[in-house]
Amino acid sequence: MLYKDIGSLPKEKFKRLTGVKKDVFVLMLEVIDNYKFSIRKHPSRGAPPKLSNADKLLLMLMYYREYRSQFHIGITYGISESRVCEIITETESILISDKRFHLPGKKELLKPENNFEVVLVDVTESPVERPKKSNAKITRVKRKDTLKKHN
Repeated sequence: MLYKDIGSLPKEKFKRLTGVKKDVFVLMLEVIDNYKFSIRKHPSRGAPPKLSNADKLLLMLMYYREYRSQFHIGITYGISESRVCEIITETESILISDKRFHLPGKKELLKPENNFEVVLVDVTESPVERPKKSNAKITRVKRKDTLKKHN
């Protein structure tokens, strides 16, 4: 599924499909485009990539949203499994390097101004009633298909 196929979806369906709002997707795409343009040595040279930056971002979101294997995503986009892994890793690192998409670390979460409400759920094992076995209900069958050894 390419971005050109889903770009015209309404906002609700787009979020349902990708897991992010359309505005956030556009912001992510802008970050990726700016980064790619800034590291490009020769903007007008080279073969065009098979997948656009929007398709690569959509590929990464598909991986996280649907929990599909990289093999299946590769078949969908017509690329190798290893290339899918490279695209996911590269797109993640570009987005993480931007502060807007960087999650706080463990030390930040442990600060006193962060108050969390904790809910505990008891999930210990509980006994299950099972029917009692009785010998009256068991019928023994003589097996005729076994061979007896005669010495």
